[in-house]
Amino acid sequence: MARTIQSLERAAAMLRLLAGGERRLGLSDVASSLGLAKGTAHGILRTLQQEGFVEQDPASGRYQLGAELLRLGNSFLDVHELRARALVWADDLARSSGESVYLGVLHQQGVLVIHHVFRPDDSRQVLEVGAMQPLHSTALGKVVSAYDPVAHSEAIEAEREAFTSRTVTGLADFEGVLDLTRARGWASDVEETWEGVASVAAPIHDRRRTPVGAVGITGAVERVCEGGELRAQLVAAVRDCARAVSRDLGAGRF
Repeated sequence: MARTIQSLERAAAMLRLLAGGERRLGLSDVASSLGLAKGTAHGILRTLQQEGFVEQDPASGRYQLGAELLRLGNSFLDVHELRARALVWADDLARSSGESVYLGVLHQQGVLVIHHVFRPDDSRQVLEVGAMQPLHSTALGKVVSAYDPVAHSEAIEAEREAFTSRTVTGLADFEGVLDLTRARGWASDVEETWEGVASVAAPIHDRRRTPVGAVGITGAVERVCEGGELRAQLVAAVRDCARAVSRDLGAGRF
């Protein structure tokens, strides 16, 4: 039988321990539960914390599972399943809005477009499946950053490039944008990434109510906006589409 790596076995046992029972555990609790010396347990916890798999509450000093595990858990949801569940709804959204529809998921430091429905007219368009969009300026990116703690951390830590004069780059202002996104349940991008282009997006959740992606529409400002604001009917259509896909993934009603 091949030899196992003891440190990895202990780390795995530690994660299982934190996943069950009480929400947070102290160093002594972890060490005694696993039969480890405090120094050994602390070293493993510190390593897991550095990798984002474990978080330490600054007030109590107790440990809990970290946001990186959420990201890994999300990846367990097959992207192809998410895309399959969204196909019909995305087509309906394109028809009702008259605009291009994009489905995106967090990938590395951006949003990966996993499905793209062309605008339903005869114009020449380029398929953008596989393209990456920035987290801080696009509607898809803002939604993912607002609802996914891993995406939020990456957007905060990354350099937020000013693509246009409207791009929000300051940390406090960007956090305000994310607060607004969570409060109203959708995000916008009006010429913040591309001049003359506007977008609106909403979050998709799975059966655990975990954010797994976002869906949105993109089009010319003069079609998507009216009087400087996004058209209310388009915002409602995008939100309805996101809710429908979420329901198909088992999230129930929002």
